[in-house]
Amino acid sequence: MPPENNERHVRLFRNGRNQAIRIPREYELEGDEAIIRKEGDHLVIEPVRKGRLLSVLASLEPVDEPFPDVDEDLPDVDDVEF
Repeated sequence: MPPENNERHVRLFRNGRNQAIRIPREYELEGDEAIIRKEGDHLVIEPVRKGRLLSVLASLEPVDEPFPDVDEDLPDVDDVEF
């Protein structure tokens, strides 16, 4: 659990040509991938949560409207020469 003030000093170091940071145990992210972005002079690091799209899709209600026939004016596949 992060400290109450949600702040901790950490050390930056070099790992080859990259700058790295040691993340204290209480701030560890789940998984083995993260997304990092810069907002002004702040770095925001978020874990990549796999399967989020599938869970969102599973929560959607089925669509009762029929899918439009988008290829009705196209020739039959058997009639096309490649």
